[in-house]
Amino acid sequence: MPKRLTTSSTGADLDATDRALLRLLAEDARAPIADLAREIGLSAPSTAERLRRLEAQGVIERFTVHVDPRALGYTLQAIVRVKPLPGQLHLVEDEIRRIPEFVECDKVTGDDCFICRLFLRNIEELDVVLSKVGERAETSTAIVKATPVARRLPPLGAAEPRAARTSSATRAAPEAKPRALKRGAL
Repeated sequence: MPKRLTTSSTGADLDATDRALLRLLAEDARAPIADLAREIGLSAPSTAERLRRLEAQGVIERFTVHVDPRALGYTLQAIVRVKPLPGQLHLVEDEIRRIPEFVECDKVTGDDCFICRLFLRNIEELDVVLSKVGERAETSTAIVKATPVARRLPPLGAAEPRAARTSSATRAAPEAKPRALKRGAL
């Protein structure tokens, strides 16, 4: 079952160390606990306990890999707005789930019901993919030229001002001086 953002205004109570740990993991989820501990100034056992607590609270949902679609031959990315025809909502949703080129899809409010992301090897694939939903929905497509803001962490604390996020992120993971981490699983 897909996860939804809840309407609750309370979230996990994160301190500065939790936020720094999350930023480091967002940069490299395979960083060894010893390296994470050194970066945040705690012992390895304390860092491991914080990770377990963040997982138990649902703050860390999973550790995953980021694949570059271009390395797999997907040279085009498209955003497709999908508006099912009357009575076709569930059928269109099921069809989108079955089509592997749809790598992400959100059910939204407004004129369209879905906003989806596709990865394609060439422009000809777009017609083939869209024809699978075209009999049951209207679509509107935009080709992605660039991604100036890639998916990133949301602000890590209600009381965290923008300047603090920027400066603490810079301290926790300076871009000018990359860390050399050993490969290892958490």
